[in-house]
Amino acid sequence: MGLSIIIPVLNEAANIVATLSSLQPMRARGVEVIVVDGGSNDDTRALAAPQSDAVIAGDLGRATQMNTGATVASHNTLLFLHGDSLLPADADRLIDAALAGNVGWGYFTVGISGTHVMLPVIAWFMNHRSRLSGVATGDQGIFVTRELFTQIGGFPAQPLMEDVEITSRLRKIVPPVQIGAAIITSGRRWEKYGVWRTILTMWRIRLAYFFGTPPAQLHRQYYGR
Repeated sequence: MGLSIIIPVLNEAANIVATLSSLQPMRARGVEVIVVDGGSNDDTRALAAPQSDAVIAGDLGRATQMNTGATVASHNTLLFLHGDSLLPADADRLIDAALAGNVGWGYFTVGISGTHVMLPVIAWFMNHRSRLSGVATGDQGIFVTRELFTQIGGFPAQPLMEDVEITSRLRKIVPPVQIGAAIITSGRRWEKYGVWRTILTMWRIRLAYFFGTPPAQLHRQYYGR
């Protein structure tokens, strides 16, 4: 089937080497790694180049960058990975096995790196929420067949909540599979801005999105721009 990993980045010089280094055994097995840069002004692109099959420029915006990467990907399964996340060492094999049952798409169980005592609790709630709702976030390593990705038109052209929106659309077509092996994502945003403050902010935004607040407005509230 073949797997292409697409990584949207912006100023990820501090994390991209570790992320890409963890993918090299999979590259040796034929997995393609594509980094899509949204206009970094640090060394992200230079650091990514030696450990990627392609580093390309894309218009800023995670959804746009991921769609851009999908257009140049060579393989029939697409995995969208954050630049600060680490996949299980055998993620390619796990995805092949998961999709063998004609599922079409899925995501990983998530773990969160960091020192705060609440981070494992947050990860547990994220995993439990996804199992109940069938909706995943980008932190969970969303993967999908090219056929299904094309069928729904890729990621929606919105600046925030693109992961929730695409998985909401996907689950209406076919239920996802959740892989038990954990993807490890960075807890930096929780530790930088405060765990409880970040949790409340995320839930406020999710609820506002559910009740129809435009993504552009939520983006301004979340990022202050």
